Amino acid sequence: MVATISTTSSQLLVLPCIQRYLDQSLTIFFVPELLESNRHIKNIGRERSVHQTVMSRVKKSPPFDGITVAAVNCFRVRKEGLLCLSQVAMVDVPEDTNDIDKLYEYGERLNEAKDKSQNVEDYEGIIRAAKGSIKAKQLAAQLIPRFFKFFPSLSSQAVEAHFDLCEEEELGIRVQAIRGLPLFCKDTPEYVSKIVDILGQLLTADENVERDAVHKALLSLLRQDVKASLTALFKHIESTDEPSTDESIREKVLNFIRDKVFPLKSELLKPQEQMERHITELVKKSLQDVTGAEFKMFMDFLKSLSVFGDSAPPERVQELIEIIEGQADLDAQFNVSDVDHIDRLISCLYMALPFFMRGASNSKFLNYVNKHIIPVFDKLPEGRKLDLLKNLAESSPYTSPQDSRQLLPSVVQLLKKYMSRRKAGEETNFTYVECLLYTFHHLASKTPNATNSLCGYKIVTGQPSDRLGEDFSEYYKDFTERLSNVEDLARATMKKLTQGMAEHGKAMAAAKTDEAVASIKLKKQNTTTGLRTCNNILAMTQPLHSKLPSFIGDKKINLSWKEAVKPSTPSTAAAAGAKRTATPANGSGNAATKKGRGNGGVQNRQLVNRAFEGLSRGGRSGARGRGSSGRGRGRGYR
Repeated sequence: MVATISTTSSQLLVLPCIQRYLDQSLTIFFVPELLESNRHIKNIGRERSVHQTVMSRVKKSPPFDGITVAAVNCFRVRKEGLLCLSQVAMVDVPEDTNDIDKLYEYGERLNEAKDKSQNVEDYEGIIRAAKGSIKAKQLAAQLIPRFFKFFPSLSSQAVEAHFDLCEEEELGIRVQAIRGLPLFCKDTPEYVSKIVDILGQLLTADENVERDAVHKALLSLLRQDVKASLTALFKHIESTDEPSTDESIREKVLNFIRDKVFPLKSELLKPQEQMERHITELVKKSLQDVTGAEFKMFMDFLKSLSVFGDSAPPERVQELIEIIEGQADLDAQFNVSDVDHIDRLISCLYMALPFFMRGASNSKFLNYVNKHIIPVFDKLPEGRKLDLLKNLAESSPYTSPQDSRQLLPSVVQLLKKYMSRRKAGEETNFTYVECLLYTFHHLASKTPNATNSLCGYKIVTGQPSDRLGEDFSEYYKDFTERLSNVEDLARATMKKLTQGMAEHGKAMAAAKTDEAVASIKLKKQNTTTGLRTCNNILAMTQPLHSKLPSFIGDKKINLSWKEAVKPSTPSTAAAAGAKRTATPANGSGNAATKKGRGNGGVQNRQLVNRAFEGLSRGGRSGARGRGSSGRGRGRGYR
């Protein structure tokens, strides 16, 4: 296409789309004589401000930069701001100019039309432009949503054309199209769910500018209609049994909800109670197939909502426990070879501890543990046995008398297993013993006379369950011998740990590198924890030698793996349910022979390392493994 510039008049008018060409460093001018014959020029009486704008740009840079000019002798800019030429010039126009001109023409007519719905052909032309050149697509991405509301009969075509633009190879087109998506919903809110669904899929974008555009578009729609937007987003993270579900989309949507939505809950969730209840229901539906880390994320969020806050009524707290119970699959048949179920169960019990403190019942958890887990305790993965015993110990203060009576026999059997007789010569896991003694004391304090038939005590409550007429003296002798043996072992171990602490002090003084100092500090920490474990055992065994023992049913004992409330008084109990401090040393198998034999330095380190090695809290990692474990869950908890 060639435009002719004549010199028969010194006054030149500018093509209506001149501003577009200036942005591309392409300038085209036409004289008045050509206006009637050129189909691209309308509205001859163009406003003077347009000319002034054009000329201000011409002054700053050559007006024909980027254009092939056949002949131009001279040009100058008059004071009135109009361009004058002395000869004829031939100018080449880009091939896509025709499409661009048409798009601007469609847009101008729609802008000026009082009843825009009558300009159907113009809007159809804009939709068709979505299949045109790169520049036409960019302009179409702006115009399609701008006039969308006026043409409901073309809505499907318009939306599909715009979605296609969101998938273009050219980044600029995609970004422009994404930015326009919220405009579809401004006057047609029924499209919110569909647009949010598409934006959720676009969260997988690799380019930062594109991903940022998606985030802003989603937040815009969340502020417009939070209920519909959240519902559409959560559909991407609900049960993923459908083959069409894309795991990468699910992960990106989860990250967006965690990083962008949850922090803005006070702003977005309005009206507060109604929307908090709505998002709670959405979260519940999303828990059928989650990793431990994902479940913890959701539970932490629910705990932060006002409906579940500190002032929430008991039924709200119980609702959270029921969510955790459902995740733990407490209605499922237990299979000791199902490692994922074991991980999930133990992780959920740990997660439930703060709610037991707030008055929720732990009955369903403890009955399941008593019936299914403790009978096969030996078959549990070694790394999970200690986790279970710690959770059991921390749950015991909140156990009802009825559940305590049911659970006590199983606890006593485990306690006898790990408190061997003096001549057994077996290794003693002191942390196991600490957990079980703590659990025993709290359960027995709720139902003291139940220990008569289990340990040979003579506690009188006046109830038939006292069973005072029966002879349980052999039980008493056996139990107290085991208590004495574990006390001897604990004292011997404490002696070695104390010697080891002195060695650590000398090693610290001689340490020359930061790595050495850090290593010694860790050893000292583990030794301190080992000493606390043995001290706790001695504090809990001593009252049990009497035939009328006093059970510790308060918080006098501060479990060794928990932070003390007052560091200066380690015996003071920490608040039950306080956050556990995970250390690389937490754990299984610290051993001491009954006489405490062995080389002090090496064996001390072995004792501590065994006692406190690798505590593994479930629900802290995100490894996934598709499978068919319990109600369609397949995501591993560890």
